[in-house]
Amino acid sequence: MIKLSVRLRRRISYLWHLPCVQFFIPDKLYIKLEYKKNIGKRLDLTNPQSFNEKLQWMKLYNRDPLYTKLVDKYEVRHYVESIMGKECLIPLIGVYDSFEAINFDVLPNEFVLKPNHTSGDIFLCRDKSKIDYVELKRQVNLWLKRRYYWLHREWPYKNVKPRILCEKYMVDESKEELKDYKFMCFHGEVKCLFVCLNRNSPDGLNVDFYNMAWEPMPFQRHYSNSRTIIPKPRNFDKMVEYAKKLSKEIPFVRVDFYEAEGQLYFGELTFYPGSGYEEFTPESYDYLLGAWIKLPNLYIEEKDKNEKQSSVYT
Repeated sequence: MIKLSVRLRRRISYLWHLPCVQFFIPDKLYIKLEYKKNIGKRLDLTNPQSFNEKLQWMKLYNRDPLYTKLVDKYEVRHYVESIMGKECLIPLIGVYDSFEAINFDVLPNEFVLKPNHTSGDIFLCRDKSKIDYVELKRQVNLWLKRRYYWLHREWPYKNVKPRILCEKYMVDESKEELKDYKFMCFHGEVKCLFVCLNRNSPDGLNVDFYNMAWEPMPFQRHYSNSRTIIPKPRNFDKMVEYAKKLSKEIPFVRVDFYEAEGQLYFGELTFYPGSGYEEFTPESYDYLLGAWIKLPNLYIEEKDKNEKQSSVYT
């Protein structure tokens, strides 16, 4: 085996992530290489068993056109409203195709900006008078240029039209940031959930997994546990009910909710948490959650023949 120097490995990593290089790497090869880099193991697409492996399989072979609408943070609102009602949607202030289209003079003093077609990008405004508009414009324009699909080859994002959403700034009863209640749904059945908290703490994000009896589950997925047990949300039963409806007939999807002043709010739908590149500790839970995903009984070899039709070349 050829041993590469640290400098050469860094250079290869830099070239690997250049868009001009990424665009010419087929989805299957790209996903295999990314999986090896992040998980440290060879990806088995012929007989995937773990949760992370099956997420990669579904990126390649479970390409329902509905998913494009469901990952679009603007378009999904219509779908959610038909199931949960408009009152469960975070109030929308505006939708914009460019930074210049945003009229900041008419916005409230507190608001949230985020793109509809990426993950993790957000601007929280608590005081409009303190906005650095030059920096914010740079940030928003980067969002609009970003093609999230190319980063992890998460197919549903490929054809989402980039937009900027402005939503009402929401806090919980403590007047702090909202907690994310993220329900892991398998074929319309909620098996477990996790809560994200302490995003802005010096020690960083904590992720706590709970079973459906609201008991902590003894594992970590990439992020450390908070070592606390938070109260079960008062709308827990409604969250479970709506999660089942929103995930019906989908092999796996994560359904996110918030709770503010006793009111239940929808967050988003996520088909590939951590893009399937976040390790479990202990690893056995990667296989436990993987066993809950029942993949269609399809011949992958036959799917490979048609891969070009839905690959980067289309």
